[in-house]
Amino acid sequence: MNILLVGEYSRLHNSLKEGLEQLGHRVVIVGFNDGFKSFPIDLPLKKRFDRGFFKKIKILINKLIGFNITSFSTYQQFKKHGSRLTNYDIVQLINENPFYCELTYEKKMLQFLFENNKKVFLMCCGTDYLSVKFIFDNPSFQSLLQPYNEGKISPKDFQNVLKFRKTDYKKLHEYIHENIEGVIASDIDYHIAMQQQDKYLGMIPNPINTAKIEFIPLEIPNKIVIFHGINSESYFRKGNDYFEKALAIIGQKYPEKVEIITSRSVPYQEYINSYNRAHILLDMVYGYDQGFHALEAMAKGKVVFTCAEKEFYDYYKLTQPVNVNALPDVDYLVNQLSFLIENPQEIISIGCRARQFVEKEHNYIAVADQYCKVWRS
Repeated sequence: MNILLVGEYSRLHNSLKEGLEQLGHRVVIVGFNDGFKSFPIDLPLKKRFDRGFFKKIKILINKLIGFNITSFSTYQQFKKHGSRLTNYDIVQLINENPFYCELTYEKKMLQFLFENNKKVFLMCCGTDYLSVKFIFDNPSFQSLLQPYNEGKISPKDFQNVLKFRKTDYKKLHEYIHENIEGVIASDIDYHIAMQQQDKYLGMIPNPINTAKIEFIPLEIPNKIVIFHGINSESYFRKGNDYFEKALAIIGQKYPEKVEIITSRSVPYQEYINSYNRAHILLDMVYGYDQGFHALEAMAKGKVVFTCAEKEFYDYYKLTQPVNVNALPDVDYLVNQLSFLIENPQEIISIGCRARQFVEKEHNYIAVADQYCKVWRS
């Protein structure tokens, strides 16, 4: 099959592409490279007029005449790729706003894809109309809404979520759903949110290319190394404030037993290599299932503090921990870290099970095959 993947998010489409190519398919990715993470893109789009002085000019022009120069630039780049964006058997959108444009231009690009390709599918793996509606309708559901409701995130910094509550985005959602074959969720958080939707086709786990990720059997000759990777743009959404407070306590409690490494907003390739020495990695606290970077760390054999609620363990029928369920509770995090520091053999055991779990449930070729079966059906 000829397959076009639209947009990138945490390397999901790159890993899926690698699996699909192993199965003999031709795959092209179009979109942005996910900011500072710099993921590879076959047909790249660049966000222009979106920084510094040029951003101020853009905002002024938009206020004066209602013209969004960044969206217009993206649309022009899309049109230049036009001849390479047609006649695909399958097109998959990473979310409902894959080009990050104002809706006039967004709809034009989506309409072109709908009219010039055979089947279009939508992923539910980030914020969109339905997932945002679900978390607002269910405020007790663990999600990024919780730090927002606690006042840690300003409405301005939460606009990429709040925008999906607007009427225009609801209309865009309805337009997309009229033209797609169905929706696929990437993990349990979205699977739960999509249960009642007519076009929901089920969950397919995130694809992890374990062939590219070396398993590093854990050894603890001296200190236990704890790695905390921070994306400044999602600091509170991931619960990094809880991790930092817990680490401050752990550093004082076990000064001779632990080494703490922190990184901030580094490119993907640098990030994934920066925790090779670590035994424990701190990922996020809000949710039910692991995201992409947590799974990659688990594939390396790290003990990852991440989202792993009962729903996750039930879905995969797990009887032993493959990670540590992280919660927005400093005392809880300190207790969990203390247990591992005082029982280092448990670190080694969990790390081995983590790799085995990813190989079994997230193998990129097996996952790609699941996508093909759903697309064909």
